[in-house]
Amino acid sequence: MRRLIVALLIAMLVFPLFANESTDINKLIRDSENGDADAQYMLGVSYATGEGVVKNYKQAVYWFEKAANQEHADAQISLGFCYDMGEGVEKKPKQAVYWYEKAAEKGNVWAQVRLGLFYHLGEGVKQNDKLAAYWYEKAAKSGDADAQYDTGYRYHFGKGVIENPKQAVYWYMKAAEQGNVLAQFSLGVCYYWGVGLVKSDKQAAYWYKKAAEQGHADAQNLLGERYAKGEGVVQNNQTAYFWYLLAAANGSNDGMVNAHIIAKELSSAQQAEIQDRATRWFEEHQK
Repeated sequence: MRRLIVALLIAMLVFPLFANESTDINKLIRDSENGDADAQYMLGVSYATGEGVVKNYKQAVYWFEKAANQEHADAQISLGFCYDMGEGVEKKPKQAVYWYEKAAEKGNVWAQVRLGLFYHLGEGVKQNDKLAAYWYEKAAKSGDADAQYDTGYRYHFGKGVIENPKQAVYWYMKAAEQGNVLAQFSLGVCYYWGVGLVKSDKQAAYWYKKAAEQGHADAQNLLGERYAKGEGVVQNNQTAYFWYLLAAANGSNDGMVNAHIIAKELSSAQQAEIQDRATRWFEEHQK
């Protein structure tokens, strides 16, 4: 199963180059042996995915490296990925970083994100928040939603950059508008507390709801609180109970406690109806 996942990830990263073309594997082999970097890369993808040949990760690595040494950016990130995952070659974080950096410097967003993570964790390199922030922001500027959230987080808490609430909100908004659930939740927090922008209970509730609808337990609990208190929304104990139940179902202890407290304000019939509705919602949206 793990090898299948790895193959699918590699295909996702590198296969689009020739996904719509009819590929002659024999021609690919000939061109690869004659030093054509594009052919070498595509042959590596064929071996990684089993397209036209028997799947063979060692052969994939062999051809990725041939192309990578000719400065083929997609081959470099693919080779880095193999060293990252330990597929077809011994897992070597330092080598993964080496090839990711080659691709990242050519503008590959996925490589930039991976480099940010490696510097954040200190994996294959010495831990360095400044370089983590540098690579995340590179990817963020290219539109990667996860990198935008990470960049916002770093400006929010001063991780590798000078703390800057306005910049935090800027990047949270970019990521939130692309559907990043962590950014949506963080933006709700910023609006609630007035961090980096004018405090707005209405906007806090709006972004909490966006994250809650994606199953974020803390957002579900805080959205329930907004309805319980009538902050940014019309006060409604039944709606509050609904969101508290979902938060509890997602493992929120606060949600469980709050659901128990507010249930006392509802009739048994109301509780039963809302519990049934919450169960249906959970089954439809989170399973």
